[in-house]
Amino acid sequence: MIRKTFVPVVCAISLLVAACSGSQKNSASPDMPSLKTVFKDDFAIGTALNAEQIEEKDPKAAVLVPQQFNMATPENIMKAEVIHPQWGTYNFDLADKMIEYGKKHNIKINGHTLIWHSQLPAFARQIQSVDSFKTFFTDHINTVAGRYSGKIFSWDVVNEALNEDGTMRKSVFLNKMGDNFVTEAFRLAAAASPNTELYYNDYNNEQPAKRAGCIALIKKVQAAGVRIDGVGIQGHWHVGKVPLKDIEESILQYSALGLKVMFTELDIEVLPRNFQGADVNQRMKSDPSLNPYVNGLPDSVQQQLAKDYQALFNLFLKHKDKITRVTFWGVNDGQSWLNGWPVRGRTNYPLLFDRQFMPKPAFYKVIEAKKDFANTKKGF
Repeated sequence: MIRKTFVPVVCAISLLVAACSGSQKNSASPDMPSLKTVFKDDFAIGTALNAEQIEEKDPKAAVLVPQQFNMATPENIMKAEVIHPQWGTYNFDLADKMIEYGKKHNIKINGHTLIWHSQLPAFARQIQSVDSFKTFFTDHINTVAGRYSGKIFSWDVVNEALNEDGTMRKSVFLNKMGDNFVTEAFRLAAAASPNTELYYNDYNNEQPAKRAGCIALIKKVQAAGVRIDGVGIQGHWHVGKVPLKDIEESILQYSALGLKVMFTELDIEVLPRNFQGADVNQRMKSDPSLNPYVNGLPDSVQQQLAKDYQALFNLFLKHKDKITRVTFWGVNDGQSWLNGWPVRGRTNYPLLFDRQFMPKPAFYKVIEAKKDFANTKKGF
């Protein structure tokens, strides 16, 4: 069975790499490798989409996204501040367009996110009564998850509920509802959208202390008899410092809980900053030294970025029986949130496609990882 399966895969990937190694092809080029095709037997390949891309107003993205990806996550339009701006008022316009986009291009949609302490509508933070806040919480999940039941593949039910040491973040949800709010969110989501996969999503939850807290949180949900299907490791890492050992240990430990494992917001930052993590509330003062690559990325950094991505995908392929999805947080470098965080106006290069939607060396190293894996399986 393995020999029949891998011979065409190896040949196809070898031809694709050979065809593209001499020069970078235009994003619309029909002979450019397709990530979703190369990894079709391994895991889904996703991207985050902004409003312009969902509405297909960005012509280059309109070509590249369906070519490369079979999963998509909305960057912002399903977050509470957009979809639920006032008490009892919902705005489903862009979220509905996302559903239609997925149908049109045969792309599965991951809803992001039902419960998150950030990007909440102002009215939610101003609710004083515990009972009223619980009503908001319940109505939000029932309404949003219920509307898209059967229309989306999965939900990030709760996002970033933990501190770096694994304790519960002191969010408005914790303050108003106690530490059972996570379990209650999954209970409500499971009832409102019974055929949708339900995930917990966080950053740095591959790090030992936060991982332990994440495991304890998941076990609490499971012990309550409430369905949770998977855990998302966001994957916001830094060039030359990707924690491969911690990532592998996390894949093993989360999978041991009976959960699907996915990498939900993958990017590799190349610019300096003085802290780890992805807390959107953290900022740094602007300084020219923090934006060193305005005129382009040095080849040495470009090659290190490619090496890091190849090493990551080597690891993902090693554990492809446990990993169901790898989603990049953005289509190209120009779209990345890392251009504006934690320092506004920087020029960052964290993804596989550059600002002109051209594949970077990292793209080809990711393809090469699959070729090497297939060759290994054949005993080469």
